Amino acid sequence: MSVPHTKRICQIIKLKPEAEAEYRALHTNAWPGVLAALARAHIADYSIHYYPPLHLLIATFKYIGNDFDADMKKVAEDEETRRWWALTDKMQESFVEGATGSGGDKPWWLDLEEVFRFEGDSAA
Repeated sequence: MSVPHTKRICQIIKLKPEAEAEYRALHTNAWPGVLAALARAHIADYSIHYYPPLHLLIATFKYIGNDFDADMKKVAEDEETRRWWALTDKMQESFVEGATGSGGDKPWWLDLEEVFRFEGDSAA
């Protein structure tokens, strides 16, 4: 059995300005089944931030499993998650050329390169 490792991920996508209120409301009451699918896929510490001047959604999360691609495939196969994506994808514009939606052949959210990390000692 392989030991899980932590992979930190940061992604961006554009939120259509007219969808901001609906997007916020939807995420205020995120569907339990969608959250459960993320947990089963070893996703932890997931947050989405919004930068209004550029209409950017910035997502960060940790992957704490041992087969990221397989776990993301399972999320994409989850029916409740697919219904969630059908709602949220309409509110977004992808930066990935040729992307057609979440769970498609190309990523919907654009992965960002990590250029700096500081993991300080919280006891200091």
